[in-house]
Amino acid sequence: MSRLNRGLSAVLLLGAVASVVAQPLRVIDPKLYYLGTAGDPEWQEFAGKTPHGRRLDLKFTAQANTNESTLFIRQRDVKLDWIVELNGRKLGKLFLSEQDLVQALTVPAGALLEGENTLAIIPPKERDDIEVGEIKLDSRPPKEALHESTLVLSVSDDETQQPLPARITVTDKSGALFPFHVENSQPSTPDHQPSTINDQPVLALRPGVVYTGSGTVRIGLPAGYYTLYASRGFEYGVRTQQFTLPPGQTYPLPMRIRREVPTPGMVSCDTHVHTFTYSHHGDATVEERMLTLAGEGIELPIATDHDILTDYSEPARRMGVQDYFTPVIGDEVTTEAGHFNIFPVQPGSRVPDHRITDWPRLMEELRATPDVRVVVLNHPRNIHSNFQPFAEKNFNPVTGENRRGFEFSFDAVEVVNSSALQSDLMLTFRDWFALLNYGYRVTAVGSSDCHDVSRYIVGQGRSYVLCDDSNPGKINLEEACRSFLNGRVLVSLGLLTQMTVEDKFQVGDLAIGLGELMRVTVTVLGPSWTSADRVELYANGVKIREQQIETPVSPVQKTRVMWIVPKPAYDAYLVAIASGPPVTGAYWPIPKPYQPNSRVWQPRVIGATNPIWVDGDGDGKFTPPRVYAKEIVKRAGSEPKKLIAELAKYDEAVATQVASLCQAAGRDVRSTEFEEALETALQHVRRGFAAYAATLPSK
Repeated sequence: MSRLNRGLSAVLLLGAVASVVAQPLRVIDPKLYYLGTAGDPEWQEFAGKTPHGRRLDLKFTAQANTNESTLFIRQRDVKLDWIVELNGRKLGKLFLSEQDLVQALTVPAGALLEGENTLAIIPPKERDDIEVGEIKLDSRPPKEALHESTLVLSVSDDETQQPLPARITVTDKSGALFPFHVENSQPSTPDHQPSTINDQPVLALRPGVVYTGSGTVRIGLPAGYYTLYASRGFEYGVRTQQFTLPPGQTYPLPMRIRREVPTPGMVSCDTHVHTFTYSHHGDATVEERMLTLAGEGIELPIATDHDILTDYSEPARRMGVQDYFTPVIGDEVTTEAGHFNIFPVQPGSRVPDHRITDWPRLMEELRATPDVRVVVLNHPRNIHSNFQPFAEKNFNPVTGENRRGFEFSFDAVEVVNSSALQSDLMLTFRDWFALLNYGYRVTAVGSSDCHDVSRYIVGQGRSYVLCDDSNPGKINLEEACRSFLNGRVLVSLGLLTQMTVEDKFQVGDLAIGLGELMRVTVTVLGPSWTSADRVELYANGVKIREQQIETPVSPVQKTRVMWIVPKPAYDAYLVAIASGPPVTGAYWPIPKPYQPNSRVWQPRVIGATNPIWVDGDGDGKFTPPRVYAKEIVKRAGSEPKKLIAELAKYDEAVATQVASLCQAAGRDVRSTEFEEALETALQHVRRGFAAYAATLPSK
């Protein structure tokens, strides 16, 4: 046993009986208060609870302070700005984060009065239900209150023994993120730009979280019981260390983490990354963003600050993490009619005109930007500037039709955006299926849309791009762009789903020369700290197979499923989606929806493929459902009985497109004639017509 581990073991064994020096710490109020509006809970978890009110005012007695003191406040589910005042004087704000955490606020000298004092937690105008309380006052300044003992942390790769950029997460005995002091450094905030201290890069520090580019950091903590986690994003395991820390001690703590998820020939990419420095909201400075990208294992980050071209190359060198990823200049073109990410962009180019709201003109403008290869429609279900790209008036979510008339021409769409999740996680997948059924070749991507250091996690939603990953610092961007455009991408939010047909064709391929039966193999991977309980197979957006996962093959390989599927007589695309229970650990929690439409939130981890295109009719090309539908209507006309007979040998997606074409031709699919014809139709035909009819306005 090493000297370090012997020392830590001693702490673990003796911590319960160690004589802890009395701290100048006083509990102001031990309660945790629910603040919200009575009878109108924001989330189901608050249903049945009676809120204390929207505002919290606490009175307590104290001695006047001639030096700085420290106020500890526990908080949870904070999304908007809540002001903290002491005796009418602003101390700061609650930290913007949904996570359970403790915030340490500085109480300036003279802010405490002799005798009675009033602490106020003041709400924003908008609704934001929170929990806040367990308020404590320490008579020492934060540097002393948070630094009774020291841990010297070093994170390394368990196999190579080499230091690794990483995230360190610290929680207290209640499981709340707990703040700590970092020696020889100051926390970097949007108001205090980071610099280099003692030739070491500044850390990205937030309550209970620090990212280190070198893998090492010295942190100070009060005496007490803690859990530390060392992590490096999706592909690595999480090292957990629990201990009781006595005062006045310094302990070295090496934390080795192991690469668990094999991703050869796949590059981890986040297509949607922001900085406070250039986007001017969130809190991650460009220097901090370099550390978080390296610390979460993103190899191909696309810089997409709003209407500005950001080059991460120089900041990455300055932070010493240039070998861990290949930065790409992009842009989130932020219009009043939707947001689009474009990449790559030639350095020094003119930024596209974000004032253009006509999509055909906007697409021309985006593609005229030098070197741009990929255009991504971002968060299509979000509302910005009172516009939602896939709102009911703009988009038919069953057929994929653009109700505004023109044809779509973007290359990819976000189906997972971990900073802007939907209450229904499958909603954006169904939208994407509709686009594919209409005939658009649109690649599904995962991204984080992260503006922050710790409130949201960069790379939590990510895309795995099929291309050479042997040198993360020098990825072939042209090869990566080809993979994006050809659909050779896997979408990940805690799982990685891979699929083959006949052990030969993979995502992006056209599967040709198939027999009457085809073998579809799906493998689901994930780190040991995630799990999967379901894997589904979709053909033309319709679920055709499903399997529950009872026992994983191994901690990393969640399942390997082989289905024997009849080859359809028509062309169809296959997509596999695996999912499982959410990660709740403080090192990688899945956030709540950004714009929820339900009080109920049931988070899941997800791993999805892009399509394998099956050449069912054997003509050597892929024909989408809408093209088949046009051929059927041309052959059979719009006479209901003939159409229904023709549709018997196709699927639900083709039936939906036929219903759409009939309606457009002036034949109401809800008419008595169609109703009578559908009475004897096969189930998939009836479902297809019913799905389309449900998108029509009431008569």
